[in-house]
Amino acid sequence: MKKFYTVIVLMLVAAMLLPACGAAGGAPDCKSADVFCVGVVTDVGKIDDKSFNQSAWEGVKQAEKDLGAKVQYIETTDAKDYDKNIATFGDANYDVIVTIGFALGEATVKAAGTYPNVKFIGVDQFQDTSKTVPANLVGLVFPEDQAGFLVGALAAQMTTSKKIGGVFGTDAVPPVWRYGEGYRAGAAYIDPAVEVTNVYHNDVGFDKTFLDPEWGATTANAMIDKGVDVIFGGGGKTGNGAVTATAQKGVYAIGVDADQYFTLPEAQKMLLSSALKLITPGVFDLVKLAKDGAFPGGTNFVGKGGYAPYHDLDSKVPAAVKAKMEEIAKGLLDGTIKTNVSPAKP
Repeated sequence: MKKFYTVIVLMLVAAMLLPACGAAGGAPDCKSADVFCVGVVTDVGKIDDKSFNQSAWEGVKQAEKDLGAKVQYIETTDAKDYDKNIATFGDANYDVIVTIGFALGEATVKAAGTYPNVKFIGVDQFQDTSKTVPANLVGLVFPEDQAGFLVGALAAQMTTSKKIGGVFGTDAVPPVWRYGEGYRAGAAYIDPAVEVTNVYHNDVGFDKTFLDPEWGATTANAMIDKGVDVIFGGGGKTGNGAVTATAQKGVYAIGVDADQYFTLPEAQKMLLSSALKLITPGVFDLVKLAKDGAFPGGTNFVGKGGYAPYHDLDSKVPAAVKAKMEEIAKGLLDGTIKTNVSPAKP
């Protein structure tokens, strides 16, 4: 009887663990030299957040399709589980582990030391190369300030009230800060008279700041009531809430990270553009380099940024604005235009 209850307990534990992972054909044999395994550990949030986690996962799914990788993910529900979730893949001899978000940075560095034979990709995790960075770890970083600058310049050209706004997760996360302050700088580049109101969700912890669409919507609606006629939403589901609420009010909305025209269909009709962080190709490129034996560990790999097409609003954007946007994009790329945004909040 004791043996029977032991089996039941083990089955229940296994059942509890299964929902944490998204498997492609069950648990792969990652110990085999012929099997290339890639695991993803999300920041607090879901893999289908229509933003950051999803974009990174799509890069890994591309590796499944193009490279034959065996892929799985673990959704983090509590920040205290970072170490445990990474270890789940490390102990299973995964070849590559992708950790998503600034908050996982410390846990990723620690894990890289614990599992020297595993390649780690830290998405949005800047590595301080003035110190020793593990040779099996690379930080995938992006020029968020430039992407923010671009959509800020667009917003400043499209506003009629000369009032634009931004609704973001916490600015304690450097990429979020760079998005918001880049947005402010881009607007000032076009017209210093444009009033920019940026609100960061700093009144809650990391476990809530990116998962609060209600706060995002309420904050956006409050801005609209004060005459703001373009709103940039950035920060997981919090930003999505702002973008959706803005569009539903018939006000120009701007998405973030990916082209949210394809991920937020309810906002399509009023989605002016999105500040792009090309996460999917960045993750895929690094996974491929790992498989090819050319992994650029010990440093940072700089991905690409930009802004999305105008889609349904293309006819509403004057030719002069389109030309100006192309001019600014070129200037940011060749260095003739600087955002002057600090790497993190001072």
